[in-house]
Amino acid sequence: MFLKNNKRTTLLRYWTTRYLFTLVIGLIILAAGSMWWIRHTTLENRLNLLQYVAVETADRVVQQDGGIEFDPLFNRMLEERAKLLEFKFDPQIFISDLNGQILYKKAGRMQRNNQAGPGLGTLPAELLVNKKNVQKLDTEDGQAVYAVKSEISFDNNQVGWVVVVQSADDLTNVNQEYTLLFIMLTGLGLLGWSVIYFLSRKISRPIQEVALAASKVSEGDYKIDLKASANEEEIHELITSFKEMTERLMHLEKLRAELLAGVTHDLKTPVTSISGLIQAVRDNVVSGEEKEEFLDISLKEVTRLQKMIEDLLDFNSLSAGSFSIRPENCDMNKLVKDIVRQWALAKKGNFKNSVEVPAETIYRTTDPYRLQQILINLLNNAYHAIEEDGSITVILSERFIEVHDNGSGIPEVEQPFIFERFYRGEHKKLKVRGLGLGLPFSKLLADALNANLFLKESSAKGSAFTIKWEDEG
Repeated sequence: MFLKNNKRTTLLRYWTTRYLFTLVIGLIILAAGSMWWIRHTTLENRLNLLQYVAVETADRVVQQDGGIEFDPLFNRMLEERAKLLEFKFDPQIFISDLNGQILYKKAGRMQRNNQAGPGLGTLPAELLVNKKNVQKLDTEDGQAVYAVKSEISFDNNQVGWVVVVQSADDLTNVNQEYTLLFIMLTGLGLLGWSVIYFLSRKISRPIQEVALAASKVSEGDYKIDLKASANEEEIHELITSFKEMTERLMHLEKLRAELLAGVTHDLKTPVTSISGLIQAVRDNVVSGEEKEEFLDISLKEVTRLQKMIEDLLDFNSLSAGSFSIRPENCDMNKLVKDIVRQWALAKKGNFKNSVEVPAETIYRTTDPYRLQQILINLLNNAYHAIEEDGSITVILSERFIEVHDNGSGIPEVEQPFIFERFYRGEHKKLKVRGLGLGLPFSKLLADALNANLFLKESSAKGSAFTIKWEDEG
């Protein structure tokens, strides 16, 4: 059985090693190409110089009468040209007549015996017959050489040959250029690695701090002090967003503790009331009509407690996904009107309610029961927000349903938390008893119906909630 290696490496090491590997591969390819190009151009340049030497030598040895002679300074001229060529070994120079009979030979790598006169041998016929002025040949010992030839001419008539021979090794000997190339590429590699190392280090440092802070948050420690800063927009946004997230988590954690305490109190209050009332009846503290009144109050408290528990169970079921959606093709005009009318009949007070629907009937595939749950929650919230003579308006359109009221509105500081479970505003805590699950429950239902529930606007003049469908139909 093979175990998977889950070992992680740091961001700095990960990117610097990979960049270094990529850089080295790139420099090796660049070095190989550069070495070939240096070798090729050096060979061409030196062969051109040898051709120049051959032509100059041909012009130097021809005399005014057309004969081939060597003046006393001829050898000195050849030595000076050899120095200019900067070869490790001097080239071999052969001067022959038209038939290839060698008249002069400068030995080069061979024994340094500069000779002139007959009996020095002949040049290979294939060398002279070939029309190319530059030829690559192989010697008897297997050494590759280049032969550069030039005609010796007088009055447009050829009278002889100049042949300059140099080994291929000497022509392509570019150790000095290779050394400079190596130094340059090594410096470039060190510079590139240094740049990516320091850049990666600069980028990874704030990310490491955020990662460390995230591990603390995962352990429940929200008191994070991120001192890292970055000029890069993305990293700056990461740090800023993480700071805002931790601050919000701290606030929500504090708020959650307060809300759970409030929920516990709201659940405990009816239990305590029921216990006291029943105890009074049992101990015959009250009798007659008062006894019946105590029992009626106890039943009301039991009903309220059951409603709270049902809300909590429904919300938990919805959060866990253990609920069903039964979509139907609904007449939205009729459905919305029926929901609002049935809800209004069960409410007391002189408030006004109205429903605005378009002239054309709107049909939509949705779950009417779940939609009714959402609308009743929104209508109940609006009812609790308005005064005795307030008004509630429900507006239906192709893409959304809006519930408007002219109540006191939701304070701006409370608006970001209205969809948090167990959250209830300060004003609502005093006015209505409950668990604060109505809006979170409705939002989950809206998501299940492929819709979005949000607070459109809220001010001292009233509030408006919108159920907006995401699809076109």
